[in-house]
Amino acid sequence: MDNEVFNPKAMMEALLFASPEPLRVKDLKEMTGLPENEIEDLLDELREEYSQRGGGVLITQLAGGYIMHTNPDHSGWARKLKASEPAKLSQASLESLAIIAYKQPITKAELEALRGVNSDGVMKTLLDRRLIKIVGRKEAPGKPLLYGTTQEFLIHFGLKDLTGLPTLKEFQREDVV
Repeated sequence: MDNEVFNPKAMMEALLFASPEPLRVKDLKEMTGLPENEIEDLLDELREEYSQRGGGVLITQLAGGYIMHTNPDHSGWARKLKASEPAKLSQASLESLAIIAYKQPITKAELEALRGVNSDGVMKTLLDRRLIKIVGRKEAPGKPLLYGTTQEFLIHFGLKDLTGLPTLKEFQREDVV
């Protein structure tokens, strides 16, 4: 690193390119020593440059950080590199994940009461895929585990944060009285 030329924007670009996960501004501050406002300005400049050029890669704010990813307009080409598509989530997994996302933190018993069915297999799948995690224990008899969504959940669904989830009003149809 001693013989490298210091170009802050190029440094941000290199860090985003090398990271498989979104990088938060505070993490970038720790890595680079640059002030947060300068990092945010550099990231905004990079995002704008990548967006304007219409290339195959974009920089996006996602899951509380910034990430470099394939431009959706050109994602078909990138998919050709993958041997197979990632496994899709079952209806039961999606239903459970939605309940956890909106009700978190939630216990398995609370989830099962809402769904009306045993959720052992679904919970294992969601934990294995790192879409949910144990976030603590409920102050109740037996101190059951509490579950919540993860950064991987935000990435999987392309959300900046949980405020990006649709509201219940957005789910209601206007023609229903």
